Amino acid sequence: MNSYGFNFWGIIWALICFCTLADIEEQPLSKIAIHKTTLALNFSARISASPLVLGTEGQSIEWVTVKYTHPDPSNDDWIGVFSPANFSAAECQPDTGKEYEPLLCTAPIKYQFANYKNDDYIRTGMGYLKLQLINQRAEFSFALFSGGLSNPKLIAVSNIISFANPKAPVFPRIAQGKSWNEMVVTWTSGYSSEEAVPFVEWGELGGTQRRSPAGTLTFTRNSMCGSPARTVGWRDPGFIHTSSLKDLWPNLVYAYKLGHRLFNGTYIWSQSYTFKASPYPGQTSLQRVVIFGDMGKAEADGSNEYNNYQPGSLNTTYQITRDLENIDIVFHIGDICYANGYLSQWDQFTAQVEPIASAVPYMIGSGNHERDWPGTGSFYGNKDSGGECGVLAETMFYIPAENTQKFWYKTDFGMFRFCIADTEQDWRPGTEQYKFIEHCLSTADREKQPWLIFLAHRVLGYSSGYFYGIEGTFEEPMGRESLQELWQKYKVDIAMYGHVHNYERTCPVYQNACVREASHHYDGPFVATTHVVVGGGGSGLAEFTPLRTRWSFFQDYDFGFVKLTAFNKTTLLLEYKKSRDGMVYDYFTITRDYRDILACAVESCYSQTLAT
Repeated sequence: MNSYGFNFWGIIWALICFCTLADIEEQPLSKIAIHKTTLALNFSARISASPLVLGTEGQSIEWVTVKYTHPDPSNDDWIGVFSPANFSAAECQPDTGKEYEPLLCTAPIKYQFANYKNDDYIRTGMGYLKLQLINQRAEFSFALFSGGLSNPKLIAVSNIISFANPKAPVFPRIAQGKSWNEMVVTWTSGYSSEEAVPFVEWGELGGTQRRSPAGTLTFTRNSMCGSPARTVGWRDPGFIHTSSLKDLWPNLVYAYKLGHRLFNGTYIWSQSYTFKASPYPGQTSLQRVVIFGDMGKAEADGSNEYNNYQPGSLNTTYQITRDLENIDIVFHIGDICYANGYLSQWDQFTAQVEPIASAVPYMIGSGNHERDWPGTGSFYGNKDSGGECGVLAETMFYIPAENTQKFWYKTDFGMFRFCIADTEQDWRPGTEQYKFIEHCLSTADREKQPWLIFLAHRVLGYSSGYFYGIEGTFEEPMGRESLQELWQKYKVDIAMYGHVHNYERTCPVYQNACVREASHHYDGPFVATTHVVVGGGGSGLAEFTPLRTRWSFFQDYDFGFVKLTAFNKTTLLLEYKKSRDGMVYDYFTITRDYRDILACAVESCYSQTLAT
């Protein structure tokens, strides 16, 4: 009877937990039943936007003022921002699954309730909003709706506004190339390869500049695997350009700007940016790395908020930007922007992280909200990607993988070797990815690169996240069972994960047991890997299970990120910083000599024989 009662309430609590998690990760735009929109134009209602032209001095982000009047106001009234400006049913693509043609077939790129910061709206029917727009290759219009998000009624449509050059190259993001001395620049524009030749003009800061050509990619609605990416969430992605800057000198500062040469001979330029080239592999110098997962995006104007969705995203972005002079490379290990099939949000995200991604390598991993979709080869059969099935992540950002559809790769940075796994594809022994992981770990030259770091989105190691606790696994099933022998054998210093939206640090642990008690300082030979969950980048928060484990040392239910600092080949510092204030709330150091790496730990050396 007691056993039955425990199982019954465990199942109920698991369902509650699952529903809460689903709410946290729901895309705000999905709350709008845009296909149910009805026409209810009221000629006494008005909505207008100004200024009419944005970015007259080359800006790619601008603020606009939207004013509106409604003769019969309600707290359910809301403003939708549409781009392209023409969002009528005439733009709808055929969809045999619908019983009727909707008035509207595209979701807005953002929305806000009409009474937001307008306390007198219900009394006067008048209000205004300050909204932030980014250059997204098309004109904008604004619509006033009544009926709330679930039963929208179109009341009035505004004038059209646009950026001075909507096709301009915007939002560069740089990444480590396949070689340590190569930096890859990716950006977005409205220029196809039939209109202009894309390139990067670059060179040593203050020195002679040269030009490197760029390739151009795009994709169509048919590239998407399902709805909403293929229906109401679809938005033309423009063109994605990628250029490789090669033979860089280590640690040198370079300037660069994006260019398009039109076929009439004129040039379109971005603003100028700078980056510092990567250190030589094995170089002893101060090297600083930021790592987090599950950040998502948020709007600086307060729009698109639902159920406290992604409240920490802007804080994380701000704190990293604020400390950018003390950061050399960033790893965002999955669940990038939570577009979930609403493609406009990828532009919004690249705009949000531009101050970071344009200045230091911004390396990403694949998460469930980028990749998962039934029947597309993902390890999980859920619909977390909203029909994107990896296409957006593979196109919008560069990774130094042999095949971007196999989203695993290695990258060397000074004294670090990073092995980045793809948890949305099979990692178990015998698979292609397992072989990659072992090769990445086993080929690290620990004399030159003593700091070996394993990164993945889902928790393949240890987590006290509530849903893992309910399962009784404290991990992704078949995670550490498949990989812990590799981590131990090749002496992985730290393994980090996202997916669980909190922070947690373990003791040095192997096979569920602390090989050494957790501490703020470790010295001497390697004994076991320390596992760190750093999924509090900004998207909601996840509860911890009340079940206590011996290996869990520090837990924090808050938004934050990790910073690794390699002072030299003998000292490494890990710091956990909260996004709200940038202060350090947990830390530990590793101090050791090279001979300590050579020493045997549990199952890290081959057994001796009589011959030896």
